[in-house]
Amino acid sequence: MRDVNLELITEVVKYLSIEASTIANDGLVKSLQKALKTEASPVGVEILEQLLENIEIAKTEKIPICQDTGFTVVYADIGQDVHFVGGDFNEAINKGVAQGYTDGFLRKSIVANPITEPKNTGDNTPAIIHTHLVQGDKVKLTLLPKGGGSENMSRLKMMTPADGVEGVKNFVVETVKIAGPNPCPPIIVGVGIGGTFDYVAYLAKKAITRELGQRHPNPTIASFETEWLKEINKLGIGPAGLGGNTTALELFIEEFPRHIATFPVAVNIQCHAARVKTVII
Repeated sequence: MRDVNLELITEVVKYLSIEASTIANDGLVKSLQKALKTEASPVGVEILEQLLENIEIAKTEKIPICQDTGFTVVYADIGQDVHFVGGDFNEAINKGVAQGYTDGFLRKSIVANPITEPKNTGDNTPAIIHTHLVQGDKVKLTLLPKGGGSENMSRLKMMTPADGVEGVKNFVVETVKIAGPNPCPPIIVGVGIGGTFDYVAYLAKKAITRELGQRHPNPTIASFETEWLKEINKLGIGPAGLGGNTTALELFIEEFPRHIATFPVAVNIQCHAARVKTVII
């Protein structure tokens, strides 16, 4: 059994909150650079160059890549041989979020009591926390600041088994088409398939935490990711929605067993900032 003091969890979450909002992952930078070589629209090329410049400015000056620093989503893979000491795990995470968003001068966007007495919580808490028990004595924390604009364009549909793969593809492409310029393309598309009404949405959002360029280990699903991405980029929405063949940088699919009578599908869209960071303790 390994003791982990919750003060360390708070420190790591604080670090991740600032780091994710200000430092783009290498995979995102490489994907944007790759898109520059294939983008047919001169306006699209100019926008991609500006996005890369913006990323460099954010990194150099330690300021947010985007002014919407999102709803903080935390994925915690906790080893079964870990024993937390010094308080409450969820409180430790929220304390780290509060410190990170305050000390990092990040925009606080969370509104408590949304339909009764709407009021900004003032520190971007509470976070959405997903915990998962795994083997070992490590703690893996992944932090995803999820912006409101792209989140608004996400959709879920309870399809039937008869709809099949073609029905799922059509729903995914339709979702991106309806979204148009609103989620700040080029986007990352997360697709969840299977499970239940609630779990399929989890799968779709978890999908966008995958490293850009990383294909699904199942070759068939990997081929769907590549094929559907091509279909999306044929829509012509382009960077910033001003036309071009770079509407999406990536499409990731996550699946889970389903009931014989159901076929849940969810699409979670991520903006071009694609902020996500991971630390293993």
